[in-house]
Formats: sequence, structure tokens, C-alpha cells
Amino acid sequence: MSLEVAVAVPFRQKGTRQLGEGQIVVALSLDRDWFSPDQAKRLVDIALARGLLEEIEGGEFRPTFDPDETRIPEDFAPDESILREQSTFEQALDRLVSAGMDKQAAVAEANKRQKALGVTIETAAVLVARERGIDVDAVAETVAAELEQA
Repeated sequence: MSLEVAVAVPFRQKGTRQLGEGQIVVALSLDRDWFSPDQAKRLVDIALARGLLEEIEGGEFRPTFDPDETRIPEDFAPDESILREQSTFEQALDRLVSAGMDKQAAVAEANKRQKALGVTIETAAVLVARERGIDVDAVAETVAAELEQA
């Protein structure tokens, strides 16, 4: 959740759907004072890897979600932990929570589905998200790749 919110802020702040990396870094580091410039660049890399941002021509980026639909709490300040790699389960869980599902309920539902179907917890979380109409295609692709490597 907090990664998507942190990514949404620069686009909402600038009122645009397209920003260069420098603009994103300035918004997150200088304007908001949430991260150092290097950390803000790392956040862009993680957002790209997670499918929250896509690079378009000219070194510009655009979100793959609607930043205007992302709820940004008044007192929001991202934790530096979003700069570490998340497991695929954590990524799916973040999507569920971002869509309004209680975190504990999301985990319980994923655990229930895992036991009922005999699948991995990551697969179960993707199924729960898809049943709720939440876009987890990038997470699902990662889960599938992880299963093929196992």
C-alpha cells in the first residue's frame, strides 16, 4: 500500500500522468523530504519492477494505476522499509489492503484458500485478489516464474 501511495504522490502533486525520474526524485526527496535522492531513485526502480510505473519514451514514467484513485492519508509518510524488496506474498497483500481489505482479513482469507486448494500462500493471495477484481497481473507473473523455478 505505502509503495503505491508514495508513487502516486508526485503525479498528484504535479497534476500530471507523466513525469521524468528527476521530477519524481525531487518530489519525494526535496518537496516531501521523505527520502534522500538516492533512495527516491531506488523507489522508482522498485516501482518499475513491481509494475506500478512504466517507462515511456524520452525517459519519462507514468503510473500503471490511477493516482487520483489512490487514497493518501493526511499524515502519510512512507517508511524506508518500502525500499527493500518485498516477497510476492507481501506484494499481493499490499494490493488487497490498498483496495480496502483489512490486512488481517486478507491474510486469513489467503491462508484459508491455501489450505483449501493446497497451493502456495503467494498463489492463494493472487487468487483472493483476482476474485475481488484487483489487478495483480504483475504479481501473478512473478508467482508463476517462482513456481517454474522450484
